[in-house]
Amino acid sequence: MEFVELIAIFAVLQFFFFGAMTGRARRDSGLKAPAMVGHEGFERMYRVQMNTLETLVVFLPALFLAGKYWPALVVAGLGLIYVVGRFLYWRAYVSDPAQRGLGFMLSMVPTFLLVLLALLGILISLLRL
Repeated sequence: MEFVELIAIFAVLQFFFFGAMTGRARRDSGLKAPAMVGHEGFERMYRVQMNTLETLVVFLPALFLAGKYWPALVVAGLGLIYVVGRFLYWRAYVSDPAQRGLGFMLSMVPTFLLVLLALLGILISLLRL
């Protein structure tokens, strides 16, 4: 289970990193809070941060629930693909948002698989009662 927990912490640290990058983009753009629009570079980084937050809401519970029922290395492996996918998404989105597809899919597919594994594990456990 420690591998699953390690991936969870990596995902949270990655979110903090994206938050710091968003703050840096705001500073570099000169865009003053609370403005959220007006500088494309800031807007792109902010979207990376917010999209990552939106995916974390599903990813983290799915990761831990799947980790309860399936081998930790399998679950952590899917989680690692998610983390790598988020980095690819970030790099693509800030340079050319039209190229974000690979990173997006490498985030969403493992998350969806983790949800399915969690659901399957729960159902199998319930049927054994």
